[in-house]
Amino acid sequence: MQTNTALRYRKMWLTLGWLLTAFVIFISIIPKPPQIDLGISFGDKVGHFLAYALLMAWFIQLYHTTGTRLKYALGFVAMGVGLEYIQGLGPDRLFEYADMAANTAGVTTMLLLMHTRLNQLFCYVERKLGLNKAD
Repeated sequence: MQTNTALRYRKMWLTLGWLLTAFVIFISIIPKPPQIDLGISFGDKVGHFLAYALLMAWFIQLYHTTGTRLKYALGFVAMGVGLEYIQGLGPDRLFEYADMAANTAGVTTMLLLMHTRLNQLFCYVERKLGLNKAD
Protein backbone atom coordinates (compact mmCIF):
# COMPACT_ATOMS: atom_id res chain seq x y z
CA MET A 1 0.00 0.00 0.00
CA GLN A 2 1.62 3.21 -1.17
CA THR A 3 1.00 6.18 1.07
CA ASN A 4 1.69 9.84 0.63
CA THR A 5 5.11 9.99 2.27
CA ALA A 6 5.44 13.71 1.53
CA LEU A 7 3.00 14.44 4.34
CA ARG A 8 4.82 15.34 7.51
CA TYR A 9 1.67 15.07 9.62
CA ARG A 10 0.22 12.01 7.93
CA LYS A 11 -0.88 10.46 11.25
CA MET A 12 -2.79 13.63 12.11
CA TRP A 13 -4.51 13.66 8.69
CA LEU A 14 -5.34 9.97 9.06
CA THR A 15 -6.74 10.46 12.57
CA LEU A 16 -8.87 13.38 11.39
CA GLY A 17 -10.12 11.28 8.48
CA TRP A 18 -11.26 8.48 10.77
CA LEU A 19 -12.88 11.01 13.11
CA LEU A 20 -14.72 12.44 10.10
CA THR A 21 -15.82 8.92 9.15
CA ALA A 22 -17.05 8.32 12.70
CA PHE A 23 -18.96 11.61 12.56
CA VAL A 24 -20.72 10.58 9.34
CA ILE A 25 -21.67 7.27 10.96
CA PHE A 26 -22.89 9.04 14.11
CA ILE A 27 -25.00 11.55 12.18
CA SER A 28 -26.42 8.67 10.12
CA ILE A 29 -27.63 6.62 13.09
CA ILE A 30 -28.84 9.16 15.63
CA PRO A 31 -32.63 9.38 15.75
CA LYS A 32 -32.99 13.08 14.91
CA PRO A 33 -29.95 14.54 13.14
CA PRO A 34 -29.60 18.29 12.75
CA GLN A 35 -31.36 19.58 9.64
CA ILE A 36 -29.64 22.05 7.36
CA ASP A 37 -31.94 23.83 4.95
CA LEU A 38 -29.97 24.42 1.76
CA GLY A 39 -32.95 26.13 0.17
CA ILE A 40 -32.96 23.72 -2.76
CA SER A 41 -34.95 20.65 -3.70
CA PHE A 42 -33.31 17.43 -2.59
CA GLY A 43 -30.96 19.35 -0.28
CA ASP A 44 -30.47 16.28 1.89
CA LYS A 45 -29.19 14.40 -1.17
CA VAL A 46 -26.66 17.19 -1.73
CA GLY A 47 -25.59 16.69 1.88
CA HIS A 48 -25.16 12.96 1.32
CA PHE A 49 -23.16 13.59 -1.85
CA LEU A 50 -20.88 16.12 -0.14
CA ALA A 51 -20.30 13.98 2.96
CA TYR A 52 -19.19 10.94 0.97
CA ALA A 53 -17.22 13.02 -1.54
CA LEU A 54 -15.35 14.56 1.39
CA LEU A 55 -14.60 11.16 2.91
CA MET A 56 -13.25 9.83 -0.38
CA ALA A 57 -11.28 12.99 -1.13
CA TRP A 58 -9.75 12.85 2.34
CA PHE A 59 -8.42 9.32 1.96
CA ILE A 60 -7.25 9.95 -1.63
CA GLN A 61 -4.76 12.36 -0.04
CA LEU A 62 -3.34 9.59 2.12
CA TYR A 63 -3.21 6.59 -0.22
CA HIS A 64 -1.89 6.83 -3.75
CA THR A 65 -2.29 3.36 -5.21
CA THR A 66 -5.38 2.78 -7.29
CA GLY A 67 -6.07 -0.54 -5.56
CA THR A 68 -6.11 1.00 -2.10
CA ARG A 69 -8.28 3.86 -3.27
CA LEU A 70 -10.74 1.41 -4.81
CA LYS A 71 -10.88 -0.50 -1.52
CA TYR A 72 -11.72 2.71 0.33
CA ALA A 73 -14.31 3.57 -2.32
CA LEU A 74 -15.98 0.17 -1.99
CA GLY A 75 -15.82 0.49 1.79
CA PHE A 76 -17.49 3.90 1.78
CA VAL A 77 -20.18 2.75 -0.65
CA ALA A 78 -20.82 -0.32 1.54
CA MET A 79 -20.90 1.92 4.61
CA GLY A 80 -23.52 4.17 2.99
CA VAL A 81 -25.68 1.21 1.98
CA GLY A 82 -25.36 -0.40 5.40
CA LEU A 83 -26.23 2.80 7.21
CA GLU A 84 -29.36 3.20 5.08
CA TYR A 85 -30.49 -0.27 6.11
CA ILE A 86 -29.82 0.59 9.75
CA GLN A 87 -31.86 3.78 9.37
CA GLY A 88 -34.74 1.71 8.03
CA LEU A 89 -34.86 -0.30 11.25
CA GLY A 90 -35.86 2.59 13.49
CA PRO A 91 -39.03 4.65 13.68
CA ASP A 92 -37.34 8.06 13.31
CA ARG A 93 -35.28 7.58 10.14
CA LEU A 94 -36.09 6.52 6.59
CA PHE A 95 -34.50 3.98 4.28
CA GLU A 96 -33.94 5.67 0.91
CA TYR A 97 -32.34 4.33 -2.24
CA ALA A 98 -31.79 7.94 -3.33
CA ASP A 99 -29.50 8.47 -0.32
CA MET A 100 -27.48 5.42 -1.35
CA ALA A 101 -27.21 6.82 -4.88
CA ALA A 102 -26.09 10.23 -3.58
CA ASN A 103 -23.46 8.62 -1.34
CA THR A 104 -22.17 6.50 -4.21
CA ALA A 105 -22.13 9.50 -6.55
CA GLY A 106 -19.97 11.43 -4.06
CA VAL A 107 -17.47 8.60 -3.80
CA THR A 108 -17.43 8.05 -7.57
CA THR A 109 -16.93 11.73 -8.32
CA MET A 110 -13.82 11.81 -6.13
CA LEU A 111 -12.49 8.65 -7.75
CA LEU A 112 -12.83 10.36 -11.12
CA LEU A 113 -10.94 13.39 -9.78
CA MET A 114 -8.16 11.40 -8.11
CA HIS A 115 -5.60 12.17 -10.82
CA THR A 116 -6.10 15.92 -10.60
CA ARG A 117 -4.27 18.41 -8.38
CA LEU A 118 -6.80 17.59 -5.69
CA ASN A 119 -4.51 14.63 -5.11
CA GLN A 120 -1.99 16.85 -3.31
CA LEU A 121 -4.24 19.14 -1.28
CA PHE A 122 -2.85 18.12 2.12
CA CYS A 123 0.74 18.62 0.87
CA TYR A 124 -0.26 22.09 -0.31
CA VAL A 125 -1.84 22.91 3.07
CA GLU A 126 1.23 21.72 4.96
CA ARG A 127 3.51 23.73 2.68
CA LYS A 128 1.41 26.91 2.94
CA LEU A 129 1.23 26.66 6.73
CA GLY A 130 4.95 25.91 6.95
CA LEU A 131 4.25 22.51 8.50
CA ASN A 132 6.53 20.61 6.15
CA LYS A 133 9.74 22.16 7.46
CA ALA A 134 12.10 20.38 9.82
CA ASP A 135 11.76 21.28 13.51
